[in-house]
Amino acid sequence: MKRRVVVTGLGCVTPIGSTVDDLASGLYAGRVGVGRLSLFDADRFPVRIAAEVRGWDLSAVGEDPRAWQRCPRQTQFAIGAGVQAARQADTGDGRIRRERFGIYLGCGEPFEDFQMFTRTVQESLTADGCSDAQFTEHALKIFDPDAEREMEPDMPAIHLSERLHAEGPVGNCISACVSATQAIGEAARLIQFDEADVMLCGGAHSTIHPFGVTGFQRLSALSQRNDDPQAAVRPFDIDRDGFVIGEGAAMLVIEELQHALNRGADILGEITGYGSAQDAWRVTDSHPQGRGTAAAMRRALADSGLNPDDIGYINAHGTGTVVNDKVETHAIRQVFGAQAYRIPVSSTKSMLGHATTACGAIEAVVCLISLNSGVIPPTVNHDNPDPECDLDYVPHTAREWACRHMLTDNIGFGGQNAALVISRYDEASSGRVSLSRAA
Repeated sequence: MKRRVVVTGLGCVTPIGSTVDDLASGLYAGRVGVGRLSLFDADRFPVRIAAEVRGWDLSAVGEDPRAWQRCPRQTQFAIGAGVQAARQADTGDGRIRRERFGIYLGCGEPFEDFQMFTRTVQESLTADGCSDAQFTEHALKIFDPDAEREMEPDMPAIHLSERLHAEGPVGNCISACVSATQAIGEAARLIQFDEADVMLCGGAHSTIHPFGVTGFQRLSALSQRNDDPQAAVRPFDIDRDGFVIGEGAAMLVIEELQHALNRGADILGEITGYGSAQDAWRVTDSHPQGRGTAAAMRRALADSGLNPDDIGYINAHGTGTVVNDKVETHAIRQVFGAQAYRIPVSSTKSMLGHATTACGAIEAVVCLISLNSGVIPPTVNHDNPDPECDLDYVPHTAREWACRHMLTDNIGFGGQNAALVISRYDEASSGRVSLSRAA
């Protein structure tokens, strides 16, 4: 029989809040973290807006920012969120066996320092093009080998394993925008099947970089509402024109139920279901019938042992692109039937932007916030409903809505889909607990 998996710690760094309590306040206020892009000069780019993490560094969690200055933004976000979650769960408790404590993250690829990269290319140009030999020679002179080592996407997990003394299974998966959701689900599997007792899981990413903005723009995926950034992300709205790149991190400490009870940990919720599926269709398009998305949801429900009418809220992928929102709506209708019209569905990307590989972890934290508060977040900027997107998207304002089970799903380039069912843990003796005991 599978072991039960509960959540005992949360942490986050996002564009609208860099603690769980601040994130909750921002969500309930409908605060939008999108603004003028400042991390590089985007004046000549067709897209000049992003959802950046502003005014934060690792001193917020007691780390010396100078010690991490060679690390990409996503690593710094991962450390910030991971330290918060570990402190709340008290992973320093001597009753946690280090070899049974692991880490599983969904972190994407960082980007090279753009100025150094372009200088290296410039120094390598010849009459016949770019010389590989000259590129290598110049790169060896100016690139910092320590900084280059930090460009590996598994480095956040490695740093956190050292920082938290986690000696169990440690890994990182990259499956586009479902990475963090998949990491949480696979981490739960390790606990369920007795490969670990405690896991730190989640994701971090930042693609706010000339390469990232250019790449997504070439795919026609980004909103170009440069003059009105607060209204740029419009999930399920008929006037939507794409997503806004975001960044950040979110982490969960999950552990086997009896293990958590034995050490007196506060229980914030339970991971009751996980499902993953592939469209096997096209690299940049979801299947028009949403077959992979629907399959992932059905598998998560089956894994949880719940019926569709047990789900009280869905945190949607909800990017604000024309195709995604129609396909996702269709998939929800397939899975939930008539019940789909009675389940509130919202997209918090309308406020947070799209944190790519990290988005699923942030949205899992949102579900846990909502389970504990009895309030679900809104979809802001949902002004003009699309007839093809006809569900209850909780427009504009947060809603009091207590329920026992929530589903969160993500859809990724390449056709990957994943979903989690996150449930309230009613047997917790302390009842509703503080989300920020040690944040």
